[in-house]
Amino acid sequence: MIERTEYLDELKRWKDKDLIKVVTGIRRCGKSTLFELFIDYLKKNNIANNQIIKINFEDIDFHFDNYKELYNYITKKIDSKKQYYIFLDEVQNVPEFQRVVDSLYIKKNVDVYITGSNAYLLSGELATLLSGRYVEIKMLPLSFKEYISIFDDNNYQKLFLEYMKNGGMPGNIAIMKTNYNDIDKYLDGIFSTVVYKDIMARNNITDKMLLDSIVKFIFDNIGNPISTKKISDTLTSKGLPTSNHTVENYIASFIESYLIYKAERFDVKGKNLLSRDYKYYVVDTGLRSYLLGKKADSDMGHILENIVYLELLRRGYKVYVGKIDDVEIDFVAENRDGLKYYQVALTVRDEKVLERELKPLQKTKDHYPKYLLTLDMDLEADYNGITKMNVVDWLLKK
Repeated sequence: MIERTEYLDELKRWKDKDLIKVVTGIRRCGKSTLFELFIDYLKKNNIANNQIIKINFEDIDFHFDNYKELYNYITKKIDSKKQYYIFLDEVQNVPEFQRVVDSLYIKKNVDVYITGSNAYLLSGELATLLSGRYVEIKMLPLSFKEYISIFDDNNYQKLFLEYMKNGGMPGNIAIMKTNYNDIDKYLDGIFSTVVYKDIMARNNITDKMLLDSIVKFIFDNIGNPISTKKISDTLTSKGLPTSNHTVENYIASFIESYLIYKAERFDVKGKNLLSRDYKYYVVDTGLRSYLLGKKADSDMGHILENIVYLELLRRGYKVYVGKIDDVEIDFVAENRDGLKYYQVALTVRDEKVLERELKPLQKTKDHYPKYLLTLDMDLEADYNGITKMNVVDWLLKK
């Protein structure tokens, strides 16, 4: 079992706080395992088994026709004299589950933890009921730092090239150590579950061919500005007629299922968001490799960019694509301390490429930190306040 230390520490920090802990993320990214790790922690700190109630709603042993059945099942197991820890895994599978969560929350001796694989979990009635009463822990597949913790090999550059291709889904690790060729079968299972259960079934989508085509288009264009019109025009020209509105709805469902993430564009000078031609990044580069096949290896620069984008999310930043005059900054990362700027490139050994990558960062006249991340093995360098780093070193630095 991989220790998801940062997520586990976050759960520990929120333990017994008067908030519902909501862990969100794509299927198989490790949410259930995180609960197991946290339950182990509770037991080691003198919490008895009968004070812990864990239900995985994808387990056929736990079937509830309605929220009242679930509520009665849980309340029969608790009394007023002890503190209880309730774990509801994939709780969105229960109709009107939010009523149960809200009722448990108001009990003074109950600490509630829930997970979900669809952003629907925190939309609509639940968001209204629990406004200001929950904290969301956004879980992603393994970071590179978590990934290498499993291997004895200290050749981090080699491991990183494998990570770029295979991604960080936790289940990949065991497969890589037994039968490398089964990775695609495993990823196919994840992708199919997300597509059929979290996207098609939930959104009443019937046209799987169109859905697959839109997903492949986005996966093939990670890091490129994309408009819904461009997607609909491209698919229509290939014999799959569709509308901008349909494409928008499909993309929204991909985002809700955590399959892709949307990066909005940020005007660095005006410090405001721009409203068109977003960029999209996939939750896991292994899923992209599986879906696109050999074609996936042809754009290593944008794969590298995708990995940096996800890492910035893990580190708690809001991440935008920066625009300044006529040039673009790959990422503007924002938190309460301010901004950080990032350019990402495979290599800048060519002077013209170096000049091109530095230019957007040089145009920002503020004093926020600026970084150029590459796969070059050179020593860290400084270009008038712009720090050039090897991306592997940067990923392992925190």
